[in-house]
Amino acid sequence: MTGVGGAMVAASTMGLPERAEQKRNYDYRYAWIRDQCYVGQAVAACKMFPLLDDAVGFVASRLLTDGPGMRPAYTTEGGQVPDEWDVGLPGYPGGAGRAGNWVNNQFQLDAFGESLLLFAAAAENDRLDLEHWKAAEICADAIMARWQEPDAGMWELDNRRWAHSRLICAAGLRAIGRNAPPQQGAQWTSQADTLITDVANDCLHPSGRWQRAPDDDRVDASLLLPVIRGALPPDDPRSVATLKAVQDNLARDRYLYRFRQDGRALAKSEGAFLLCGFDMAMALHQSGETTEAARWFERNRAACGSPGLFTEEYDVEQRQLRGNFPQAFVHAAMLETSRRLADPPPPWRGLGS
Repeated sequence: MTGVGGAMVAASTMGLPERAEQKRNYDYRYAWIRDQCYVGQAVAACKMFPLLDDAVGFVASRLLTDGPGMRPAYTTEGGQVPDEWDVGLPGYPGGAGRAGNWVNNQFQLDAFGESLLLFAAAAENDRLDLEHWKAAEICADAIMARWQEPDAGMWELDNRRWAHSRLICAAGLRAIGRNAPPQQGAQWTSQADTLITDVANDCLHPSGRWQRAPDDDRVDASLLLPVIRGALPPDDPRSVATLKAVQDNLARDRYLYRFRQDGRALAKSEGAFLLCGFDMAMALHQSGETTEAARWFERNRAACGSPGLFTEEYDVEQRQLRGNFPQAFVHAAMLETSRRLADPPPPWRGLGS
């Protein structure tokens, strides 16, 4: 579902709630920067270059136009997402008929880190031209100008200094630095070190794992992704402790929940996030646990409807799909995981390589 300008809508659906009769549903018929980058990473792994070029072109255009003010999402033409409004129709089942999205008022720092990861994937496949490099430089400068600001984070929640946002920016700086001229690459690598040191100062849990934010000591499945993307080695003690904590606290029958929202059982607060399940498979594979990674992949791969499409969430108890049908947040993750699990785990590239 990609427009002529390279913009891919996050989902082609709206009005599908995460819980029946709960009114919690969102309109994702717009192009999220993060989603473009997830798709770009997946198709780069599969050497599907037209889709990679689409993602790079759209994200680069937004950075060249808006710079550090790049918004989290746009219309497929690159315009502003309309604010949310009630269309006067019921959603299904029991959702509210709302169109538009409140994303306009958000700052999502991790989108800049994901953009650098996208550009790095393109550079590694010789798909980055001079205008794209200019966008990458703008993106790196934007991270260094704004990394200390609270942001809405990957899950689009309240503004905090989320550990994931800073770590994924560090991963992006490292990745693009490996493809840059030596002096510029060294500068970006040094900036990545600065971000990781900052996260270690305020988001390192006493147990040795990463925690969500300075004022929130819970573990979060999103913290798997910076290690998958190379912010830190998988055998770093903090990476190992985080992987174990996610498994111990958020996994049920090889499905994974985002975070523990309250004192209720995980399945009572929301469905398992299939994106997180595929990320767990990649994290285990990266750590050398290839058999367990395959088990996770197969469990989450089967959580689709009869057309083979996935929703964002899956109700493990009722074995039902929940929410909209996102492209990047599940389908791209499934594609990338299947490609990566087909090969032996790659040797870790040292932080200075």
